[in-house]
Amino acid sequence: MTEPRWFSQPYPPEGASAAEGIRNQLGRPELDLLTILVRESAQNSWDARIEGCPEPVDYRIDMWTVGPAHAGAWRELLLDGAPMSAEHFPLREALKRRPARVLAVSDRGTRGLGGPTRADDAIGPERDFVSFIRNIGEPRDTALGGGTYGFGKGIFYLLSQSGTVLVHSRCRMPQGNYETRLIGCTLWKSYVAQEGDGERRYTGRHWWGDTSGDVVEPLVGPAAETAVQQLGLRAFAPEETGTTIVVIDPNLDELEPTVAADYLAETIAWHLWPKMISVEGKGPTMRFSVACDGVDHPVPDPRHTRPLNMFVAAYEKMTGPDGSDLACRKPRQHLGRLGLEKRIMPSLEPTRASRMLDIEDLVHHVCLMRPAELVVTYHAGPKPPSVNQGYAGVFRADEAMDEVYAKAEPPTHDAWHPQSLDRPQSTFVRTTFQRIGESLNDLLSLTGGVRSGASNVALGAASSFFSGLVGGAWGIGGATAYSKPGSTATRASQQEESSRRSAGSTAAKGAASGREEGYASGGMTDSGAYGASYRTGNGETGTVRRRPRVQYVGEPYYEDRGDDELLVQDFRLPVDGPQRVRIDLAVTLPGTGGRETDPPIGASMPLLVGWEDGDGRVHTVDTCVIDGGESVWRALVRPAPDTMTEIGIKVEAVKES
Repeated sequence: MTEPRWFSQPYPPEGASAAEGIRNQLGRPELDLLTILVRESAQNSWDARIEGCPEPVDYRIDMWTVGPAHAGAWRELLLDGAPMSAEHFPLREALKRRPARVLAVSDRGTRGLGGPTRADDAIGPERDFVSFIRNIGEPRDTALGGGTYGFGKGIFYLLSQSGTVLVHSRCRMPQGNYETRLIGCTLWKSYVAQEGDGERRYTGRHWWGDTSGDVVEPLVGPAAETAVQQLGLRAFAPEETGTTIVVIDPNLDELEPTVAADYLAETIAWHLWPKMISVEGKGPTMRFSVACDGVDHPVPDPRHTRPLNMFVAAYEKMTGPDGSDLACRKPRQHLGRLGLEKRIMPSLEPTRASRMLDIEDLVHHVCLMRPAELVVTYHAGPKPPSVNQGYAGVFRADEAMDEVYAKAEPPTHDAWHPQSLDRPQSTFVRTTFQRIGESLNDLLSLTGGVRSGASNVALGAASSFFSGLVGGAWGIGGATAYSKPGSTATRASQQEESSRRSAGSTAAKGAASGREEGYASGGMTDSGAYGASYRTGNGETGTVRRRPRVQYVGEPYYEDRGDDELLVQDFRLPVDGPQRVRIDLAVTLPGTGGRETDPPIGASMPLLVGWEDGDGRVHTVDTCVIDGGESVWRALVRPAPDTMTEIGIKVEAVKES
């Protein structure tokens, strides 16, 4: 059996690339290492997919600590022949001082790293192995692929605190048989070592494998499978192909492993959601999973996760009849397709993954992608005039323009820089951003004049949301109070009527007191009253009638309820006894200053979804009987798009039998 050892590359007479130069080819990206890992490795997996395979590419990230059953094999197998200096080869100290922590990125349903294993033999198109293991800076060989010059593989070495990875792959050979390959690679720093009576310079590149020949070869066949078993790595099924890259001692940016796993799962959703959705009756093209120490950390479903569901909706518009074609007029060139989705929505709770994309509490971004449908970046557009508005867009470059946009990308593929191109290519990319900006201005009606009367719109209790409101925008209106004089209670006597009026006055003061305690303006609609005993000066007993009333608790707000974005108004009925409530809804169109209760033909109106009690039960009725008291209820309303919604709650007494 072949005993694997390390080989350190000395500088040959003709020169070679130093390890530092290769590590620096990613530049100084704005994204963190874990995010770049997800983007670059998934891109590699997608480019290595088996054409015509009906199954999605399976992409997986696993993290674990090497257990006692395999720790000895890691030290014995992975230190033989390694340089003695920890400064020149830090893996030695990493394996000796503690159990190894590893992160493995694997794909299945891909080609694996096939082709010749020596760079001088890689003449034909099949050269995946040498492109990943040996060579640096080769142009892409996948039409409409995500990668360009292969610099992205450097992220695996940057993520490892010892600069070391193991590459475990299985490919199908030209003869039809399958071959398992295993090789180790370290990319650290160039150095000078003392050897005998002299010194020798080394590039800082090291390979681990079969050193019996004139170049380090991977372990293959049974030798590779035995080593995989000894190290505790996941083996391939009999006819399974793909690649697993094991990052030894990963840098998790000071995150606990379980927190890092959640972050990786969310990052996958943000950057790879186009591969996760079903389109035109076809299933997802990639399948994703994340696990830490054997426990799965689910990847969020973009169709049911805010705000990614907005980008999914924009994607579907882009691919459908509602999408728009963007073009450059001089020189004439079709650039791609754009889809936009705008919504009334509650503000977001930013996460580490969204903050990495500069998406905080407001979505006003267009997702840029090439035909490979891998997210390039989220391009920020103008902010909507309200924090309760948002829009998402998707732009996909035309296939004929793929090379142009690819050349505009940095090594991390996370931006389009027109200044890096010559004309007319730079003009095409600049025009892309110009056309997107024009479409966003139309979406927000920022290019037209403000309609007269826009400043006169009454916003009620929610007016604080709209300091930047302009005509033609969208928003929400206030919890407007409506009152109705009089009462339908039975008049027992003139004295009782007088008492009832007094009680009404008292109730009005109570509503004012409620506002002082933090309630918004309270509506009072009186069509009944409740009794409270009192004693007159001559000792007779009478009854004071308390009118039912509504106390609005705070301002209306938006809340995500499954697939719905609902407008919610909290309220209570402070007077005891059963009371019937109903909703009074109206809309105000921006710039009109008027209140509409009857929609135009074909237009929608706000709709009451139901009344939610303190236990979270929703009563889906138009009118609801509620026992008055201190409990807070919620009116749930589905607002009409492109309007400001006014909510009024009316109440009347229910006679007790």
